[in-house]
Amino acid sequence: MKSIRNIAIIAHVDHGKTTLVDKIIHASKLFRDNQESGDLILDNNDLERERGITILSKNVSVTYNDVKINIIDTPGHADFGGEVERVLKMADGVILLVDAFEGPMPQTRFVLGKALGLGLTPIVVVNKVDKENCRPDEVHEQVFDLMFNLDATEEQLNFETMYGSSKNGWMSDDWKNPTDTITPLLDKILETIPEAPRPEGTPQFQVTSLDYSSYVGRIAIGRVYQGKLEEGKSMGLTKADGSIQRVRIKELQVFEGLGRVKVPEVQAGDLCAIVGLEDFEIGDTLTDFENPAPMP
Repeated sequence: MKSIRNIAIIAHVDHGKTTLVDKIIHASKLFRDNQESGDLILDNNDLERERGITILSKNVSVTYNDVKINIIDTPGHADFGGEVERVLKMADGVILLVDAFEGPMPQTRFVLGKALGLGLTPIVVVNKVDKENCRPDEVHEQVFDLMFNLDATEEQLNFETMYGSSKNGWMSDDWKNPTDTITPLLDKILETIPEAPRPEGTPQFQVTSLDYSSYVGRIAIGRVYQGKLEEGKSMGLTKADGSIQRVRIKELQVFEGLGRVKVPEVQAGDLCAIVGLEDFEIGDTLTDFENPAPMP
């Protein structure tokens, strides 16, 4: 079993999130060296590419040093209050990505506050330190003050900081000492972010988001918090009103690179997509029908 790190990225819209994820994918050798890869590999959507905008697909997964890193995108706006909380619950740690000139933006305050409140371990990435007039040290102070004001714990305030340029593909723990690779950030994720726990027992999976396919209909996406899920198994889907309905898992998929791959089972700690739960709502728990353990 691979060790897993689930990490959410919080960033203001143009602070370089997509480029960073893009470079992480390159660095994790997902596109084995012999493959041609275009510059923006995050969207296979040609229309978006033509317009030069990249929409980060919800979850991306890479393997680095034999550890699986699931990267979870967070909604950038405060108006998705409930959604933000559910998405963050899938993570065990969070990367706060800030621009070395602009510093933390008001819009990220809400999401960061929720992440800290859930006890997530933060890593701060000060990006674009190669730009003129950048002020990485001041920005680091600003982030500290922001976290302090958001009631971060002692451990959270002791956060690790990486500096770099996602555009130029490097990260370092000292902005005056650039490297030529993004792997110092990946090493920091492995060192700092807690390994996803794998409790055994009654299966628990919570629906966090959904995808749609014209072939199979609605697809439930979320994290397995306890036990394991198996393809073909009959289970119970518990609803917000306490009711439960019998459902069957037709297909399980885990995240790999920018896509998903079909698997026979998924263990606690990993994120997955489930085909076959027709009538689900965000927040529903998939669990044992006879002996349900719904999640709040």
